Amino acid sequence: MSSEKESESRKWSSEEISREFKTLVNSGDLHSLSHMQHTILGRLQDSNAVLSHFNDFSQNCIAEISGDIARHTRVLKSVKSDLDYIFQKLRSMKSKIMATYPDAFPEDSTGEVIDDRRPDLEMPK
Repeated sequence: MSSEKESESRKWSSEEISREFKTLVNSGDLHSLSHMQHTILGRLQDSNAVLSHFNDFSQNCIAEISGDIARHTRVLKSVKSDLDYIFQKLRSMKSKIMATYPDAFPEDSTGEVIDDRRPDLEMPK
């Protein structure tokens, strides 16, 4: 029986607290706050739908061009390798010519190659 009285007492206390709390808050403010929350929820759901669509579109685009990107990457690596070999041969030929004919090149062209500041585009292994 005491548990019923405790339960009733709790119910009465919670109702009393609820009534007192309602007097502290303006119902117009609560309605306005609820309306703003629904508006924000709608906007967030719309934004989420747009972003999901964009992600799907981007994924399809990447899938379509990934083969081309891989092929072009291989071509660029091959071209870089070829050019490195050509410049190495040119430097070797220039040094041999300079050894044989010291006056073959103007003074300012005989200096060492300035630091190569190109970024290394090789993929990490």
